[in-house]
Parts: sequence; structure tokens; C-alpha cells
Amino acid sequence: MATILKILIESTLQAFHQLVSNKMRTFLSLLGISIGIWCVIMVFSAVDSMESSIRQSFQKLGDDVIYIDKFSWAEDPSANYWKWMRRPSPSFQDYKALRKKLNTAELVTFTNFIGGKSIEYQSSNIDGAFAIAVTEDYAKVFNLEFEKGRFYTETEYRLASKKIILGYKVAKELFGNIEPIGKKVKIFGQKCIVMGVLEESGKDLINPLNFDEAVILSYELARKVTDVKSKFRRGGSINVKAKENITLEQLEDDVTRVLRASRRLKPKTENNFALNTLSIISNALDSIFGILKTVGTIIGIFALFVGMFSVANIMFVSVKERTNIIGIKKALGAKWYVILIEFLTEAIILCLIGGAIGLAFVWLMTYIVTALFEFEVFLSFQNLMFGIFASTLTGVLSGIIPALIAAFMDPVVAIRK
Repeated sequence: MATILKILIESTLQAFHQLVSNKMRTFLSLLGISIGIWCVIMVFSAVDSMESSIRQSFQKLGDDVIYIDKFSWAEDPSANYWKWMRRPSPSFQDYKALRKKLNTAELVTFTNFIGGKSIEYQSSNIDGAFAIAVTEDYAKVFNLEFEKGRFYTETEYRLASKKIILGYKVAKELFGNIEPIGKKVKIFGQKCIVMGVLEESGKDLINPLNFDEAVILSYELARKVTDVKSKFRRGGSINVKAKENITLEQLEDDVTRVLRASRRLKPKTENNFALNTLSIISNALDSIFGILKTVGTIIGIFALFVGMFSVANIMFVSVKERTNIIGIKKALGAKWYVILIEFLTEAIILCLIGGAIGLAFVWLMTYIVTALFEFEVFLSFQNLMFGIFASTLTGVLSGIIPALIAAFMDPVVAIRK
């Protein structure tokens, strides 16, 4: 054991000596490995950062919530477009039936997408603010977070109080630096009090719950100030949150049973609604990012091949330069595996130094991209360890043939050379 340790230490010192004494050769070999490691780890970091951002965005939807809609998330809408369009949109009557008869649901909420509306405050005016009418449990289902103010109380909802909630951008453009809470704005021809401003949704790659340009009002208020049943409306959506210890499969069965009864569908008639869950998106993301990581791996392998051949070439030159020394060592009794370990260690040290430089550039790039584009790109511990492993493996593969040639040299022939 002590002999092996001594060999490793001497080999490491020999590797650093080669680095210092052959600067140009060292630079070219390290450049290939650094670029290879930078390429593969940068691709992995970009894909991981993108995946993390998108998954965190969709987590806002809730993994215990069923989304009832005309369209299925699992199918391409264009494939059966007219089939989907012939289906009725989820209605307030569906919502009432589910809320009354669904025992496995903790919360049921209905959303009516009214569309772009003009909203005014004194001389300020915003055209196209997206109005959404929601029922009383909407904030609980989607965990709405407020910059200022609050959501409706049960009494305010029942009495259709003329109060509304603004998205972050709407409030900013409408009021500027003025305190919005308690101010009266005009929308739907009615004066309504602003009782809440939602937090900014952020700049995720995909933001399924972006309320920045929205105006939220209670469904009871919407029924008084606009025609929520108009055929020109975008339609509604029903969201059902499962009770604790109730599986989504069980909840889906109960939702299907209640909706079919409410819509009076015959036993052999197929469902005219779609039940969507976060698992559908999660499975699609698994497939997409699996492909991206496979592509990244292929790119990385080719990049590492370039670095591996550059290091292998340097190791062949190093063996040739030290042939005489190898012969003397073997003549003095050095075993073949001692020579093998010496050259393999040298190749691994070279690749690890190159890999460390590549990883440093990856970290620098993630810092720059995060600062410039306000999108967090990170170097994970898993990718860091993979970079070290890839550098070590590259060192072994690039150094094994030169090391074997050196290890099995005939000492007499080597000394003569």
C-alpha cells in the first residue's frame, strides 16, 4: 500500500512537472479537455435549469387538483379540433352539481374567463385588462399570494360586493406610486373598490398562472355587471381539489360519475368533458427533457472525444521522450504495473486539471447568464460530480494505451533508445 501511495505521489509530481516544462503542449491538451467538459456540463446545466424552472411553474397548479375542461392536455388539440369544439364548456351548473354531490373533494371552484376589458382610475386608463370571474374558494385552490390587500370574505362573495383584485402590472400601470387599496376604479361601467393586489408572477419560462395583467372579480359580482353566459365568452373551467388521503384516481371516478349524471349522458355515450391533472404535464416533460439530455450527452461525448485524443497524443509523446528512463526503471526492478500507474495517473491529473478549468468556466457562464437574463441557471452538485467523473474517465481512456506501451517495453531496447 505504501509503495502504491509513493507511486501516486511521484506520478502526480511528474504530471505537474510535465505541465510546467511543456507549456504549449500542456495548453493544447488542457484546452481540449476544458472545452469538452465545458460543453457537456453546460448543456446539462442549461437543461436542468430549464426543467427546474418549468416544473416549479407547473407545481403552482397543484398535484392534487383535477382540471375539468373541454380539451384534454394529453392530446393534440388540432388532431380532433371539431370534436373538442362541439363539447360544452364547463358551466356554473356543473360547478354547483359537483360542489353539492362530490364528497371526496375538499374544494371545488369555477372560473369564467370574461376577456379583455377597460379599467379606469381618474385620468389613467388600461385597455385589455383580462377579467376573470371566480368563485369563493379560488384563492385557496391556487394559493394566491398578495402584494397588498386580501381575497373576498364569504359575506363579500355572497353579497356580490363591488370589490375587485388587480394583477401586479395592472395596479402598477393604473396607480403608479399611489396606494391602490381602497381606491375606486371603473370597470364594466361600475365603480368598484380595489381590495387586493397580487404579487408579481415572476419571469419563469412558462407561467401557467400569470395574473400580472388580470382583474379578478367574484362570480356573483360578475353575474350582476356582465352577461357571464354570453356565447362570446371564452368559457369556464372547474377545478377540484382532493380531500386528504383521497387519491386522484378515486376523485376522477367520482367527478366523472357526478358530471355524467348532471349532463344526463347515456351509459354508452362517451364523456363530453376532459379531466386533466398535473401528472399529464409531468409525463410529457419527462419525455421532452429525456430527449434533450440524450442530445446533450451525445454532444458531450463528441466534445470529450476531441479532448481525449489531444491528451492521448500528448501521452504518446511523453512516453517517447521518457523511453530511456522507463528502460532504466525496469532494469532496476520496477514492475510493469508501476509504470502503468505512473502514466495513467499523469493522464488523469492532466484531465482533472482541464476538467476543473472547464467547470470553472461553466460556473462563470451560469453567473453571467443569470445576471443578464434574470433566469437562474445553476451548476448542480450532480453535474459537478459528473464533470469530475467524466474528466477521470477521459484520463483513463486517453492514457491507457500509452501507459500499456510504456509498461510492457523491453528494458534493453528502451535503454538503447
